[in-house]
Amino acid sequence: MRTLYEMHDALRRFKANLFQALAHPTRLAILEHLSEGELSAGELIGRLGVEQANASQHLAILRSRFIVANRKSGNQVFYSVRDPLILEVLDTMRQYFHRHLAESLVLLDEIKLNDTKELTSPLVGEAAH
Repeated sequence: MRTLYEMHDALRRFKANLFQALAHPTRLAILEHLSEGELSAGELIGRLGVEQANASQHLAILRSRFIVANRKSGNQVFYSVRDPLILEVLDTMRQYFHRHLAESLVLLDEIKLNDTKELTSPLVGEAAH
């Protein structure tokens, strides 16, 4: 029987593998396009604006991690998001980015304001003497 540590460690590895699969802009773009619904490989490649071989490599990674599913219909392959929960994860990541971007912009504004005050303050010139 697995110990609690081993179970937590297995979960950490699963998470790391999932985030590793998401760690490429093209793969994120694939998921964004698939968030609208199932697409054929040709339509997806057209939307991505990448070479077929490049798209195939990224789709293979997403399939191997069970992030996307595919089905064949005649000579076409269609792709879809396997579990919409991953789209919620990506939306949460977008919110996280925006929150921290907003905080960084506030900090940058404060730095600019302080720099401006230091440059216009008569004490700056006097402190140099």
